[in-house]
Amino acid sequence: MKLIIGNKAYSSWSLRGWLAAKQSGLLFEEVVVPLYDAEWDRRREGDEFAPSSGKVPILWDGEAVVWDSLAIIEYLAEKTSRDLFWPADPAARAMARSMSAEMHSSFTALRKKHSMNIRQAFPPKRPDDDVLADLARIMELWAQARARFGGDGQFLFGQFGAADIMYAPVVTRIVTYSLPIARFAASYMDAVIQHPFMQDWIAAAQEEEWVIEQFEQPTA
Repeated sequence: MKLIIGNKAYSSWSLRGWLAAKQSGLLFEEVVVPLYDAEWDRRREGDEFAPSSGKVPILWDGEAVVWDSLAIIEYLAEKTSRDLFWPADPAARAMARSMSAEMHSSFTALRKKHSMNIRQAFPPKRPDDDVLADLARIMELWAQARARFGGDGQFLFGQFGAADIMYAPVVTRIVTYSLPIARFAASYMDAVIQHPFMQDWIAAAQEEEWVIEQFEQPTA
């Protein structure tokens, strides 16, 4: 398998696809392409990028190509074991899938106004009201998952899985911009940041030489 991803410092969807590939336990070739560099437009027209219209991540498995992080999660769950990604309990699995889909389609204000930048830590500043609304909904989802299905584990549904993969970039955004969270969320966020896969990604992001200036400033 080959996984094409963007800059580890900035690409939140790439992080999700990469975490899914690591969680699968399968061997894969990792190809990092710098976003928005001088070759970006030309590269997007290449055969490897064509199926996704140039978006990353893209997973190639022989002749099979999968783009979109949630689709990559589902593909790898089918290829390996559903239990690596989704809770075994049907009620927990239903909630985990719903939470993952909501992350996939929602929280536009948080995404647009607080882009992922793992290498930065900005001083606290009151977020806009729409961002606060996104954060409140995320805290509600995390609290429900932890209370109903977290058990003795550190993650949303006990063990690290698809829902944690989908929300991992949110965790990094909260850290980068010092965004307000509920008290209970601190321990969950620490578990995500300290996960070995996340530590590997963060370390690699620190070593990248690429800088995208538009992502290097806090929200105005």
